[in-house]
Amino acid sequence: MYKTITAAVISLSVCVAHAQVEITDAWVRATVQGQKATGAFMNLTAKKATRLVGIKTDAAALAEVHEMTMDKDVMRMRPIPVLDLPAGQTVALKPGGYHVMLMNLKEPLPVDSHVQLTLLFEDAAGVKSQQDLHLMTTTKAPGANGKAGDAHHNH
Repeated sequence: MYKTITAAVISLSVCVAHAQVEITDAWVRATVQGQKATGAFMNLTAKKATRLVGIKTDAAALAEVHEMTMDKDVMRMRPIPVLDLPAGQTVALKPGGYHVMLMNLKEPLPVDSHVQLTLLFEDAAGVKSQQDLHLMTTTKAPGANGKAGDAHHNH
């Protein structure tokens, strides 16, 4: 009985940890034949201080959070190992700023195809969690055409 209750409490705490980050307006930019990279974009709002520490996908050999900045008239992009998500503040992953880069795509991602991403999080106490996203590809941001991905939690 004790083991069953302990397992249930652990399972519940893991499930609660998944709900700590709200993900909205998620989408992936569609690609054309021969294109080997694209971006994924979304808004992340953590209930408590959390960090995005990794991304997994079967769609590409490599998925990283990148930061795009302007240095004089030159646009620069670089990977960042961790993205801080302050409690209660929305962090936008959008074109021209922070975004997810999907590199060495395994196949083209035409408009209206599906892409699965798993976002890996760690809170201030070191508790790790993940959230699975099932996104639609499009050529425009969700506000422009009404399409967005659904965030599905992996419990």
